[in-house]
Amino acid sequence: MWWHVYPLGFTGAPGLVGDTHPDSAGDASRELPVTDRLDRLLPWLDYVAELGCSGLILGPVFASRSHGYDTLDHFRIDPRLGDAASFDRLVKQAAERGLRVVLDGVFNHVGRGFRQFQEALRDGPDSEAARWFRIHWDREHPDFGGPDHDCFEGHRDLVALEHGEPAVADHVTRVMTHWLDRGASGWRLDAAYAVPPEFWAPVLRRVRAEHPDAWVFGEMIHEDYVEYVETSGLDGVTQYELWKAVWSSLNDGNFFELDHALGRHARFAEAFLPQTFIGNHDVTRLGTRLDDPRHLPHALAILFTVAGTPSVYYGDEQAFRGEKEERFGGDDEIRPSFPATPAELAPHGWPIYRLHQRLVAVRRRHPWLARGRTTVEHLTERTVVLRTVPRADGPAVRSADGPAVRSADGPAVRSADGPAAGGPPAVTTLLNSADEPATVPADRLPGLGRSRVEAGDDLHLDGDGDVVLGPYGWSVLSVG
Repeated sequence: MWWHVYPLGFTGAPGLVGDTHPDSAGDASRELPVTDRLDRLLPWLDYVAELGCSGLILGPVFASRSHGYDTLDHFRIDPRLGDAASFDRLVKQAAERGLRVVLDGVFNHVGRGFRQFQEALRDGPDSEAARWFRIHWDREHPDFGGPDHDCFEGHRDLVALEHGEPAVADHVTRVMTHWLDRGASGWRLDAAYAVPPEFWAPVLRRVRAEHPDAWVFGEMIHEDYVEYVETSGLDGVTQYELWKAVWSSLNDGNFFELDHALGRHARFAEAFLPQTFIGNHDVTRLGTRLDDPRHLPHALAILFTVAGTPSVYYGDEQAFRGEKEERFGGDDEIRPSFPATPAELAPHGWPIYRLHQRLVAVRRRHPWLARGRTTVEHLTERTVVLRTVPRADGPAVRSADGPAVRSADGPAVRSADGPAAGGPPAVTTLLNSADEPATVPADRLPGLGRSRVEAGDDLHLDGDGDVVLGPYGWSVLSVG
C-alpha cells in the first residue's frame, strides 16, 4: 500500500526552467542551483508510516524543463528537488521506517532538450542519435522551424522515443538498474499504454537479473490489460476501470456499474496484481468528484477490501479537494504544495486520515486481500454486499479480534474465537449509498454469526434476523 506523491508540487518547486518557448534548445536545468527540496518529504515519513502504508510512489524526480514528464536526463535528480545525495537521504530515512520508494519512469517520450534529441537535430538523419526518435526529416513543423517528429498525444515538446531501436532499450535498462542499485524498490512506467508491450519483456529480464524483487507496474488507461501484462512481463497495471466505476456508481446511485467493473477486476486479479487507486496526479480529486461527501467512506471501503496494490494520493487522506482542467496549468490544483510538517495541516482533515488508518489496518490484518477474490453477494441500485476470500492458490491468514456484530436488542451476535468452520477467511463489505435504511437478507451474508466488525458502522438485525444498514451506512466484517 502506497502514498503517492507528486514531488515537484508537494515541495513547491518552480514550475518552469529556462526559456518559455517549447523549442528551447539544450538542458537549461544544468544552470540551476541545487535546492534540496526532496528533504521536505523527510518530516512526512512518520506520517506515512502511521497511515499504515508500505512506502512512497514518487512522481517524476529526474531533470526536466517543467512538469517532470519532459525528461532531460534520467540519471540526474532535478536540481529543483536536489541531487543524488538528496535522493539517498530520502531512501535511507524511508527504509529506517520500513518504507520503500518507487520511482516514476517516463520512457515513452522525453523533452526536446534531451541530449540525444538535440544531437539528432544537429547531426542529421544519418546520426546514431537520430535512430532514437521518429523524426520526419522531409517536413518541418511550423512552430519549431525544424523537422517534425512523433510526439506524445499532440504535445510537441514531448518527443516520442523509437522503441524498436536497441540503443533505447539499453538506455532504459541502464536507468532502471541504476536507481534500483541506489535503493529504489520499483518503477511506475508512465504512459505504458503508448509503448509496445514487446519492448518491456527483454528490458525487464535484464533488470530483474540484478533486481529480482523489483516491482514494476505500468500506467494503462485503455487497451487489453491482461494481454499487455502477459506480453510485457510487468507485475501489474493501473486499474482505471475500477477507479471510474467507484465514483461513478456512487454519484449515479447505480451499483450495477460497480458490479460490472468488479467482474472484470476479478479476471484481472487472476492474471496479475492490479494497482488500485481512487485518486492520482492526473485526475480530479475524489473529494471534488463525489457529489455527496457522505460517500467517501464507501469509496475507501471498496479500495481497501478488493484485490490489488492500493495507493493513496497525497492529500486525499486529508479530504483535499481539487479539479483537473484541460488547459495549461490545469493540473496545479491537484498537485499542491504541502506544509512543512503534518502539524500544520488543517484540523478538519484528520478524521479522514483516521478513517484511512482504520481501513489500511484491515488490509494489514488480512494481507491475502491483495490477491483476494471478490464476489457480489447482494445488489440493488444503492446497496451492495461484497465478499472477498483468499484465492485457492493463496495463503489463508487469520484476522485479528474485533468488535462483534450487534443484534437489535443489544447482545452481540455470536462471534468465533478461531477460523470459520467449513470455509476460508473472508472479508465482507456492506454499503448503503441511499439516504434511508436498507435491509440485507441474512442469507446473503455467509458466516454472519461468526463475523466481527472491523471498520465502519455496527450492524443491527431486524426481527427476521436480517441486517439493517442505516442511511449512508457501511461496514467491513471479517470471518475467521
